Amino acid sequence: MPVTPLDDHSQQRRPLFFPVVIATVLLTIIGMLGGYLLGERRNRHPSASSSASVPAWAAPQPGASSAPPLLPTDGDCPPQTQKMGRLNGAYGALGRVLRVTTSRRTVVWICQDGLGNLYYHANKGGADAEWVEYRTALFLTGVRQEPDGSFSATAAWDGTAFSVNRERVLITKPGGEPEEQKVVPD
Repeated sequence: MPVTPLDDHSQQRRPLFFPVVIATVLLTIIGMLGGYLLGERRNRHPSASSSASVPAWAAPQPGASSAPPLLPTDGDCPPQTQKMGRLNGAYGALGRVLRVTTSRRTVVWICQDGLGNLYYHANKGGADAEWVEYRTALFLTGVRQEPDGSFSATAAWDGTAFSVNRERVLITKPGGEPEEQKVVPD
């Protein structure tokens, strides 16, 4: 007796095209929505009225030491400082940690962004004088709080060091004598 292959066509094949297309579209929409929400969360800045607050997702976790601690702030830093902060990668509004005026009428601000990064901004002639960066004004990143409570920063282009506290501003050029400017009441 000849053997013939079994041709079992009793079950009709279900087309897979439409379920695969629908699943692909749904997964694409979910992926796009997730990417959009992550992008929005990354671009969100704290409001100016709460410049020292950090969103829960950006707050340092217990035991993490990568982010500096937040210092108390007293209002916002000037608009010129806010602009320079944005240009230099500051997170959110800059809150004022310290503001001093020297005997030479230079005003110095130490400001902090929402992640605890510190910035130095000074303007010769006071807050109301003309602001021209690198001529009358100087903005520095990478400010450190020292153990004695002072703040220090170094200008990357020439190595000039700045140290600020409530009594004095100390400016030290490489190879030069430190120049001390006393802090005076406003």
